[in-house]
Amino acid sequence: MTTEMQEIAITEEKPLLTGQAESKDVELAARILLDQGQEHSIETPHGVLHVTLHGTRTTRRPAILTFHDAGLDSKSCFSPLFKFEEMQEIVKNFTVIHVDAPGQEEGAAAYPSGYQYPTMDIIADMLPSVLQFFNFRTVIGVGVGVGAYILSKFALANPDSVEGLVLVNIDTNARGWIDWAAQKLVSVTSSLTEQIMSHLFSQEELSATTELVKFHRERISKASNLVNIELFWKTYNSRRDLNIDRNSTFKCPVMLVVGDQAPYEEAAVECNSKMDPTTTSFLKMADAGGLPQLTQPAKLTEAFKYFIQGMGYMASSCMTRLSRSRTTSLSSSYSMDGSRSRSRTLSQGSQGGQVPPSSSQTMEVSC
Repeated sequence: MTTEMQEIAITEEKPLLTGQAESKDVELAARILLDQGQEHSIETPHGVLHVTLHGTRTTRRPAILTFHDAGLDSKSCFSPLFKFEEMQEIVKNFTVIHVDAPGQEEGAAAYPSGYQYPTMDIIADMLPSVLQFFNFRTVIGVGVGVGAYILSKFALANPDSVEGLVLVNIDTNARGWIDWAAQKLVSVTSSLTEQIMSHLFSQEELSATTELVKFHRERISKASNLVNIELFWKTYNSRRDLNIDRNSTFKCPVMLVVGDQAPYEEAAVECNSKMDPTTTSFLKMADAGGLPQLTQPAKLTEAFKYFIQGMGYMASSCMTRLSRSRTTSLSSSYSMDGSRSRSRTLSQGSQGGQVPPSSSQTMEVSC
């Protein structure tokens, strides 16, 4: 009898331990995939792209596809934002795909002398291969600076593949002769690191020499792939005009984001004036410099939630910081009957409860 009881105990105990181990393994694997991501080298018709996927490959919703700025890679440009506590509600509901421009990923080998770096158009043409690799039909693009320009090219060429765009520090214009001459002069008198720092940060931020500025200056100056960064930077400075106007613009909702102290504030404002006001939101962040996704992650996360809700996703998402802020104001203008327009200002009280702005209005938000 004793022997039988021992055998029964052993029989019952083994599945329990195995199940616990499997459960822990699955949980650990999911956590690693969410935190560290799964890295891929994706072959495209124009070369290889380094891509990091966070989350599961569920295709029920569009993926969030990001593209970084010059002097940055996907980690340094987006990790603080997507690891931000209040962003986790979005991260858990969407697959996030971080794309690195050719040779810009951390630890990338330096290109040999004379290497012909792909143009902005070619890099944008590489992105459909990323969607095909992960079997995603559509994406919501999030781009900063150069990344915003590349995603804009991609969206204009592939309107059916993009459900929404968040463009931070967008400059749709090609460099004119005066800008070209000024850049040539700067390239003679300033190092590559300082050129890129002036692109990423406002003069106020550079003068204040914040910890963020110090960190990125040292990171860029000591980068093992500095020659690749220079090629990417020069290619961006040779970009063409996007030729956007009210009659020829994006076919999806767009949120333009810029800090009120950012180097590209005027360029973002000009871009907003060219956009379709029925599908464009303009977010202007008070007391924000050149990288609001790093310095103002809470405000950008909240705005991103509103944007996604306007697209019909995460309808039950809980608004937090912006909805409780007494100082936040939304001023929106929109066209009525095709010719008349009016504007109004909405102040959000501490109780919140505001209905998220729809994508049929152009908003300017100072927060």
